[in-house]
Amino acid sequence: MAQEGSLKVVIAALVGNFIIAITKFAAAMYTGSSAMLSEGVHSLVDTGNQALMLLGLTRSKKPPDEIHPFGYGMELYFWAFVVALLLFSLGAGVSIYEGILKIKDPHPMTNPGVNYVVLGAAFLIELWAWTIALKEFKRGMGRSGFLKAARSSKNPAIFTVLFEDTAALLGLMVAFVAIAASQILNMPVLDGVGSLVIGLILAMTAIILVIECKALLIGEAASPNIIKGIRKLANEQAEVEGINELRTMHLGPEDVLLALSLDFKNDLNAGEVERTVSRLESQIKERYVEIRRVFIEIQSPGAPAD
Repeated sequence: MAQEGSLKVVIAALVGNFIIAITKFAAAMYTGSSAMLSEGVHSLVDTGNQALMLLGLTRSKKPPDEIHPFGYGMELYFWAFVVALLLFSLGAGVSIYEGILKIKDPHPMTNPGVNYVVLGAAFLIELWAWTIALKEFKRGMGRSGFLKAARSSKNPAIFTVLFEDTAALLGLMVAFVAIAASQILNMPVLDGVGSLVIGLILAMTAIILVIECKALLIGEAASPNIIKGIRKLANEQAEVEGINELRTMHLGPEDVLLALSLDFKNDLNAGEVERTVSRLESQIKERYVEIRRVFIEIQSPGAPAD
């Protein structure tokens, strides 16, 4: 279900940004607006980014093999990281560069009314894609606030599109204000200022995404609630004396690896230990479907951790 939701979000953003990019570039060529050109670059970069996210989603579903025994789930994290870098280098870089050029050599726009029509249409399309992304994002929020949920989310396909679409909506509003102010005040330089501000918005968004994707690539643990629940299940086993160590790591948005070191009571035989391990593993996987691999180690409390 999570994978289907991610796919829907990415495809909606891809279609929307492709249509918007073509429209914005046509308007920029017709009117000579720097802010509109920056918005066109922004939408074009976003279109490429969504294509890369689709690639990541597709490759992350490849089954495990001898070279990658835990599967390819982390491919999605890699491509999300690439998307963040492209957003910074191309989206922000080109917008800032174009803004500086327009500030140095300001010139009036021709037929600026075209820009307002394009910006209005683009805003509606972006709002549609943003609403789809937000709806899917809220499914995993629970009772957490927006920022906390974004920080703890392990699905870059959704939060990357949501952040990009948010930046796009802000950029459209900046472009509208810049173009209108440039026309009303007869100050073409403000069009360049708008392009510069759009570039800074994209740069800030890219930096946030880079930080989030870097944490996922390094390897993040499961949520505190899941870890707490696993501890409770382990301690409820009558044969278990205590937990020596519990480690988890996300190998994908819905793929968690669990390594558990347990101390069993000394009067148990091998068969009782095996049955307890099997029962505990079944209980964990039944309650937490995202935990797909469980490794339970039997150790005494004083044994050194690996």
